[in-house]
Amino acid sequence: MRSGATAYPAFLLAVLALLAALAGCASTPQASAQRDADAKRFGSAPATAAVYVYRVDNAREDSVLWIDGRLIGATLPRTYFRVHLEPGRHWLTGYVADNGRMVLETRPGKAYFVELNVVTGQSHFRLVPDETGQKVVTNCCSLMENWAPGQRPLLR
Repeated sequence: MRSGATAYPAFLLAVLALLAALAGCASTPQASAQRDADAKRFGSAPATAAVYVYRVDNAREDSVLWIDGRLIGATLPRTYFRVHLEPGRHWLTGYVADNGRMVLETRPGKAYFVELNVVTGQSHFRLVPDETGQKVVTNCCSLMENWAPGQRPLLR
């Protein structure tokens, strides 16, 4: 009986490791050209903040983006996500081989631009000025669809 009790935690750890690996192999769909153009108008709703997280690095690794524990999607070079958030403090986390993170305090009706760079398996977040973020997103990047709550990763 004792060996079965010790096997259960090992099984649970194996399942958690498999789920983490699947999240790292996630495939996030690219948004339509119309949704990309709409997002690049950089508007925000009066009651929420618009947060743009973009990547311009050339790293091969995906960085799986989470905000406040919610899976947003897998980032790729030259892509971005737009997420509407309630005002307040939010945790941005990127998973590659690491656990890079950033805390962002948001206000209603404002847009925020966060650059995510993946360097040797590490996620690095940096808040950039609005003008810089708008220029980079407009000139380099394609919008990715946010994953719906509860959506599962797709294998590539």
